[in-house]
Amino acid sequence: MGKEIQMRRGKIYLVGAGPGDPGLITVKGLECLRKADVIIYDRLIDDSLLGEAPANAEKIYVGKGRGCHAMEQKEINLLIVSKAREGKTVVRLKGGDPFVLGRGGEEAEVLAANKIPYEIVPGVSSAYAVPAYAGIPVTHRRLSSSFTVVTGHEAPEKSKPSIIWDKTSTGSDTLVFLMGMENLAHIVNQLIQNGKPPSTPVAVISQGTSPQQRTLVGTLEDIVSRAKQEGFEPPAVIVVGEVVQLREHLCWFDNLPLFGKRILVTRAEHQANELSRLLLELGAMPIEMPVIKISPPYTWKKLDQAILNLQSYHWIIFTSVNAVEMFFKRLYTLNLDARHFAGIRIGAIGPATAKTLEEKGLHPNYLPKTFTSQGFMAGLSKRDIAGCRVLLPRANIAGNELAEGLIKLGAKVHQVATYKTTTATRGTSQGKEMLLRGEIDVVTFTSASTVNSLLAILGQRREVIKRAKLACIGPNTAAVLTENELKADIVAKEHTIPGLVAAIEYYFQGKGEGR
Repeated sequence: MGKEIQMRRGKIYLVGAGPGDPGLITVKGLECLRKADVIIYDRLIDDSLLGEAPANAEKIYVGKGRGCHAMEQKEINLLIVSKAREGKTVVRLKGGDPFVLGRGGEEAEVLAANKIPYEIVPGVSSAYAVPAYAGIPVTHRRLSSSFTVVTGHEAPEKSKPSIIWDKTSTGSDTLVFLMGMENLAHIVNQLIQNGKPPSTPVAVISQGTSPQQRTLVGTLEDIVSRAKQEGFEPPAVIVVGEVVQLREHLCWFDNLPLFGKRILVTRAEHQANELSRLLLELGAMPIEMPVIKISPPYTWKKLDQAILNLQSYHWIIFTSVNAVEMFFKRLYTLNLDARHFAGIRIGAIGPATAKTLEEKGLHPNYLPKTFTSQGFMAGLSKRDIAGCRVLLPRANIAGNELAEGLIKLGAKVHQVATYKTTTATRGTSQGKEMLLRGEIDVVTFTSASTVNSLLAILGQRREVIKRAKLACIGPNTAAVLTENELKADIVAKEHTIPGLVAAIEYYFQGKGEGR
């Protein structure tokens, strides 16, 4: 009886992840991921989607590539059933739509035969999404009233092909072939032999909806030789029909300002998301290489003491989001909350720091117009701070510029290590190898510590970063590059993550230095 109850509790969700761009997954698909105990996922699934799952979720890769199958389909079927019988909530995450030229139908049959509860969560199919990202509508009132989706790779176990070429070739205005790159020559020959004019426009779209997307336009007569010459490889979508002509006017994705630019994101792992997201929106390919690690200080003793004696200070100044987060972590541990700040003036450097404080229930009394220590001091000098006791909760490696400036204004400054910044090594290998191969277009730096840590990781091969453009969030960070005999190509005028992205965009619009 116990086993039967457990079986009833397990459930499978066959979820379509979309064609590649993680933003194209459906709301319901995300909901399923966020409650999954197990994720069984295919090749070409974006890593960021796996990050939506609970931290303790089991992730099992079952992808199939050309000549390389992590797991055969029969094994996948058995795996899905066995995980459900363990009472698990299982997401079978498939590229595109699970029922459009995938094996979703077969997997659903197995689940039904074994009386396993399941749901189908449709996804955005690459059949129309990839052409859309290439600026090709599969239908158009003037050019195409129908489209047909055709497999470019039929199951080898079939006794005879099921594609009726004489009807397929001329039965629809637009033909979309999935998984057909390796059979491109065969597809073209069949279409021409069965009535399609050799002059018919064709587009081959490789790695569609991703920043690596490439699109080749030709005709049935020349597309095979051109694709071979350009080195096009799977995965690719093939579009045949007059609608391909519209790409010239409707191309949008390839025209994004940072399309295809490989940009190294060196922020700490837990902070990289915002920068990566903004870069993706502009068509860039962010490569996350967290060169710094944020962790608790060696001891909480001094910070705890400062928190307990908070009422002895006139000002508390937060210089980063990390300082706010760590400070409040200890505040809550000591069974205190925002009320403990009563009567104390609060300063913040930067809108992100101010926003984090506001999320904790505190509105800063002072936020400078320029988000640097110098900018902070320029505005604070107009306030009566002489004789005030000021608490500076900061990183263990923070510079002394702010503290010294406050002392010059007559303040009594107490600095306390709120968090520790160290050089990270986990998760840096991909970015490092791409740097060494000269495959990075831009390296971003959001603090002095990101500069120093990346140089430490590269060691004697630090000169390789000169092959890329170096982008800094502000002049203080750029100064650290100068100290290391390197030059910042891009320096953000607004010293924020959006400001840094805007400066990179401006630079690549051909206007020279970032502003």
